[in-house]
Formats: sequence, C-alpha cells, structure tokens
Amino acid sequence: MIDTPTVDAQRIHQLFKVQNAHQYKVAESSAKERIRKLQKLHDAIMRFRPEIKEALWKDYRRPAAEVDLAEIFPLTSEIKHAKRQLRSWMSPYRVPTPMALIGAKSWIQYEPKGVCLIISPWNYPIQLALGPLISAVAAGNTAILKPSEMTPHSAAVLRKLVVEVFDENEVAVVEGPVETATILLELPFNHIFFTGAPSIGKVVMAAAAKNLASVTLELGGKSPTIVDDTADLDLAAARIAWAKFSNCGQICLSPDYALVHESKLDAFITIFKSKIDQYYEGNAAESDSYMRMINARHFQRVKSYLDVSIKEGATVLYGGKSDADNNFIEPTLVTNLNSESPLMQKEIFGPILPIIAYKDLQEAIDFIRSKEKPLALYIYSKNKKNIEQISQATRAGGTCINHNTLHFFNPNLPFGGSNYSGIGKSHGKFGFIEFSNERAVCKQVLPSPLDRLSPPYNDIKMKLIDWTIKWF
Repeated sequence: MIDTPTVDAQRIHQLFKVQNAHQYKVAESSAKERIRKLQKLHDAIMRFRPEIKEALWKDYRRPAAEVDLAEIFPLTSEIKHAKRQLRSWMSPYRVPTPMALIGAKSWIQYEPKGVCLIISPWNYPIQLALGPLISAVAAGNTAILKPSEMTPHSAAVLRKLVVEVFDENEVAVVEGPVETATILLELPFNHIFFTGAPSIGKVVMAAAAKNLASVTLELGGKSPTIVDDTADLDLAAARIAWAKFSNCGQICLSPDYALVHESKLDAFITIFKSKIDQYYEGNAAESDSYMRMINARHFQRVKSYLDVSIKEGATVLYGGKSDADNNFIEPTLVTNLNSESPLMQKEIFGPILPIIAYKDLQEAIDFIRSKEKPLALYIYSKNKKNIEQISQATRAGGTCINHNTLHFFNPNLPFGGSNYSGIGKSHGKFGFIEFSNERAVCKQVLPSPLDRLSPPYNDIKMKLIDWTIKWF
C-alpha cells in the first residue's frame, strides 16, 4: 500500500505564488514552443506506459488493454490533434465590422486565462488529469493538478511523469486528501477544471464564485440508452455490454439504464446475457478482463442500491453476486424496478444495468425528460424518423447513434454536459477555448463617422443618430 502525502498548505501556497508570477512568461510562448512541450508530454506518456498500467492494476485491477484504450490512446490522439491544429487555433481571426463602425477593423485573439487548477477523479486517473492539461498547455496557461487520493499508485506515477516534463513554475502535481483540495479551492485561480460527481461540482463552483474564477465542470448523471423495435439486437447488446461493464461501470459516460421496446425485450436480454458470458468467459470473478469497485465505500454504495431495489420487488436477470473482501460486484441485469428505487434515482456508477420495457417512443422520451439532463444519450435504431424524434425531443451533453461513448474519442467534437451533467466543453479546439479568453479587438484605421456625433448634441446630430438607428 502506498502512503498518501500529507497536506502541506505552505507548499501549496508557494506553488501558486511561483506559477502566478510566471504565468505571463508562459503566455508569451509561441506555437512552436507549446508544440514542443506537447511532444515532450507525449513522449513521457509513452515512456511511462508500463508504469501507468502497473499502477492502475494495483489501484483497482485495471486490465492493460483498457488502460491502453481508455487512458493512453485518448491522450496521445489529443496531443497529435493539438499539435496539428495549434497554429490555427492561436491565430487571431477577423470578424466583420458593421457599417456603423466604418473605418474600423475587428478581430478576436485568444489569450491564456492564467493560473489553472485541474481536479481529476479516480475512475480515469491519468487520462482525466492529463487531458485537460493538454488543453491548458496548448492555450499557454500554468496549472496545478490535484489527482484523486483514491488511486494513490496512479497519482504517484502522474507526479513522476509531470516532474519529468515541466518545471513546477509551469505545471505541478499536488497529492493529498480532501483537505488538500479544500486549500487549493481557496486560492484565486483564474480557471478551475473539475471532473467528478455533481454534488462535489456544486462545492467547486461555490468556491470558484468567491474568486470569480471561471469553471469547467465535467460531471455525469443517468445516461440513458434506447433500443427501439428496429435495432440490431446483437450489435446493441454487444456494444452496450462492453460500455456498461468496462471499468466495472465506473464511467461518467456509462449507459446507466436501457429502455428497450417491449417487442424486443426477451430477445435483447437473452443476447445480452450471452455477451457478458462471452466477454468474461462465464466467470467475471476469475476474469482478468473484469475490474473491481474502487474501494469498500463505493462497493457498499452500489450493493446497497441493488439490495434495496430487490427488497422493493426488482428482479435480477443476471448476476447479482458480490464479494466484499475484493470489492467485487458481478455484471448484473435488473428489471421490474420501482421508479423510486435508488437504481433509478441515483447515478449507479457500477456494474448494474436496469432494463425497462416501453410500448411507444413517446413513453421512452417522457421517461428521459423526467430526469436531469444526462451527459450522454445513446440510440440504437435503424429508423431515421425515430432517431430524429429522440434527438430533437431530448437534451444531453452528447449522443451516439448505434454505439456507446464513441463521441468521446473524436477530438473534433466538444465533450461536456449541460446543467446537472456539466458546464463547459473540452477536447480539441473546444478545450483550447475553454482555457482561453476570447479577447475582442477593434482597431480604428480611418476617421470615424461616430466622432461627428459627440457632444454638444443638436438637431442635426439627433437626425444623424435617428438615421443610424433606422438603417444600421
């Protein structure tokens, strides 16, 4: 077991002080210099790849393949995309100037927000720390990273990696318990990027408000999946099962529940069970491809959701077994749920999939709309009309059609939620903008007609003002 570093308030304040003093030097860096930093970060990620895999296995038995797919690949692809596009992102771009301001030129230029705080979660401890950092570095900021104390081995590797790439007056990692985050949130950062639960997101936002810091909140919620009567059931079951039980269901984008057309329900359940058996060779407890809950507290939380739901009449269609000594919960399918049960009221963040039958599409839409806006919504259908109806009648941070979580891996798409599921966007140019201030610039290059409207006002000037309002 690795020891979690203790809180060092003096050290935290000193780090903030040196980054605050150094921020303008970093902001002056050219595209070439920032690209060089990103390449150095890329090389370090690849060099630390074996250590990252080992750390995640020690923290909660993360399979090496899932580390590559969900931790390493998103980072390396994000860096490559940023390197290709950064010169374009940094370039000022002209915007039209209205006729009323004739003789002026207008453009927008991006400037760094300054000193940033990145608070990352335990479920993707490397990717969700370094992903926002890529955007922060591309935009020319300094940053302090606070990784989760729940994955101490991963946090230790993250610190080693960052120290190898950056000087601490530009990027630093601060480890420690919740009290460490509390101290950090008291400091006047220019921007805070938080990934985690909505309940903690509210705390972060309240702390940011005291210093009028801007925030990006990547939260979560109950992301629904609809399987209509035209869907390819084999494809739907395979993709939903993989997305649901990867990382033991501890994914903000995880399908939280499935709404299946009643005519396809039995067939879908049968196929879904076979996919679970196929993925985990009929015994998830012995499979090296299946993870564990992060700790005893989260194990008990998810198990209690299931226990309460069963007491209220829910039916377990598959799985349901658990082992508290190993924080193990079997891949589980549940139906006949009470709408007020915890599995239907709370984000599950574990390997349990409630399945709900629906009769007509509007019923499914109404069910989704009765809850907070989710981070993602997934649609399995071959019917274009159904897909369009669902997309237009619901709200979500992002949507995948005939797949799950795929949009997260496209750096050309914005990633983020809405209201309860998040504030702001990340990835690619959207992440660059999130860590930047869009500075408006207007330059007068010819004599301005507006100068003729200055005081003292008279009838002629009032007529000119009336004419301007009427025609421009």
